[in-house]
Amino acid sequence: MAKSKKQHKKAQKSNDSARLATQNAGSQAVSTTAIWHKISFHKAALAILAILLYANTLTHDYTQDDAIVIYDNMFTQEGISGIPGILGNDTFYGFFKEEGKAKLVAGGRYRPFTQIMYALEWQLFGRSPFIGHLINVLLYAFLGIMLYKFLALLLLGNTKKGQKENKIRLFIFITCLLYVAHPIHTEAVANIKGRDEIMTMLGGIIALWASLKYYHSKSGKWNILVLVSFFIALMSKENAITFLAVVPLMYMAFKRLSLINSLKYLWPFLVSTIAFLAIRTAVLGMDFGSNSMELMNNPFLKLSGASWVPFSGGEKLATIFFTLGKYVWLLIFPHPLSHDYYPRAVEIMQFSNWQVLASVALYIAILGSIVYFWKKDKVVSFGLAFFIITLSIVSNIVFPIGTNMSERFMFMPSLGILLVIARLMTQYIKKENILLAITGLILLGFAFKTITRNQVWKDDFTLFTTDVKTNGRSAKLLNAAGGALTTEASKLKASTKKSQMLTEAIGYLKEAINIHPTYRNAYLLIGNALFYQENYEESIAYYDKVLGLYPDFKDAQDNLPIILRDAGKHFGQKKNDIAKSEKYLTRSYELSPGDPETLRLLGIVNGIKGDHDRAIFYFDKALKINPKSAMAHVNLGTAYKNKGDAVTAADFYNKALALDPNALDGIQGKK
Repeated sequence: MAKSKKQHKKAQKSNDSARLATQNAGSQAVSTTAIWHKISFHKAALAILAILLYANTLTHDYTQDDAIVIYDNMFTQEGISGIPGILGNDTFYGFFKEEGKAKLVAGGRYRPFTQIMYALEWQLFGRSPFIGHLINVLLYAFLGIMLYKFLALLLLGNTKKGQKENKIRLFIFITCLLYVAHPIHTEAVANIKGRDEIMTMLGGIIALWASLKYYHSKSGKWNILVLVSFFIALMSKENAITFLAVVPLMYMAFKRLSLINSLKYLWPFLVSTIAFLAIRTAVLGMDFGSNSMELMNNPFLKLSGASWVPFSGGEKLATIFFTLGKYVWLLIFPHPLSHDYYPRAVEIMQFSNWQVLASVALYIAILGSIVYFWKKDKVVSFGLAFFIITLSIVSNIVFPIGTNMSERFMFMPSLGILLVIARLMTQYIKKENILLAITGLILLGFAFKTITRNQVWKDDFTLFTTDVKTNGRSAKLLNAAGGALTTEASKLKASTKKSQMLTEAIGYLKEAINIHPTYRNAYLLIGNALFYQENYEESIAYYDKVLGLYPDFKDAQDNLPIILRDAGKHFGQKKNDIAKSEKYLTRSYELSPGDPETLRLLGIVNGIKGDHDRAIFYFDKALKINPKSAMAHVNLGTAYKNKGDAVTAADFYNKALALDPNALDGIQGKK
């Protein structure tokens, strides 16, 4: 009997062990499946994804506007000592170094925070695009994590743990994955200057997250973080100001507060905004945007006869709606992408255009959906409202932004659309494995496009010459591609490749002028390209044209005497056309009387003509400019010799020999 009880206990213990083993196995199975719901996995995956997607930018050079704020900016190059200059001037002043030019873009630009970051990097590492790209990638990874933390606090603040939490966390994770991987963000991350977009979004998201932390804890330290982070966002880029509308909307939608109670959480954001606007106004004045009459700073201009005039109200609004529709299209199908949408990448539109009408209908539907889904699905309503609010400031409706559109302008608004897409996916795809599979396919497509698009941002030459092939109606891009090809060709010796590059450059630049007939940089660059082709007469004609349009254009004023001088040399030495040589050299001398090479060549031309007194005049001027030049003494001595004054000639020859014992080598009749 005792034995039987003992056996029974042993059997029961065995059964209990088996049951525990089964439970453990089941628990492990649940744990394995639940990795998609684990917070630590989500954060790690987002950071790793961001780093992997943009790792190929680490070896890239500076590109696009990096020159303006980094390597050609006098304040940035001063490192720490340049910070007062950064804080006290328009962002572009350190590049242009002229007050008027610094405000070429509508309203000026005051974004000192990221430029201070660049100055500190320059102080520590010198010229290092690697460091700049590395910091961008790491900040983008951190943004992915903070975006996840913000959405989790927003949507799960009052949600009990369990199956519902897992579903919401998966939705948040998918939203953040789509955001991190979306190819439209490549301009902000792959271009170092795009850090202003990253810091603005990061500062804004941290401020929203900290505000929610205060809501749940009522600890004042969180409002201090709101003040600091939102001030950083504003000092990085003015777009952050749109978050003033996002804050009350957030509390009304997800915390079910009244408008009045929601506004109570807005005060630290307002304090930061007032401080920013006070500083900005003290530095830039009250100019918050005006309509320039230069096409490259105001896309809503058209030619009427020989003058630029504003679009009609209908043309302007139709063109704006076309770009607004294009933004949504690129968020859904991001191809092809371009860094440039200057005129006429977007043509003058009319309301008779079906794409404009479709865009109008789309935005009416978005606004209607915000109202319709307010009670049915707060996430959809909030996402669409977030998109509209953050888009408003770059829409050209509120105030002019200086261009039709830009992909980097979607860095903030894209979150709203991606929230809606992820919400619809998780709502209507019930099976989790199918949902994950579809998400994976979308991410693969986004990742492929992002990585390949990053390669285009390698350097200016690659960026300009790639994008011009898919966006060949932008005068600015055509000009940039033509300039890049000309610069590269100028480094080559005479060859078929050099000729082909210059021909291609001239084609782009002529098309830029067709689009923008008063585009001064295009005239300048086409003159340069023709110069490198040794097509001097046509080169001079383009320089004359641009100086006729812009008599004070300093770059053209500085370059034209050099082109005229080389034209004179070419026609004299290679074409044996002394008359044409003298014509161009004389004009070069009139524009730049202190150039010793022009004086030397004029001396030679007059010597060939037999006008030895005139030759002596020019050689003497050249010698006075460079009195230690042995060859200048030889030239003047030869002129006197040809005139028949052997004594004076010998005197100059002796002075030349004193400067250089070999100075008379090759001179016939030397003593």
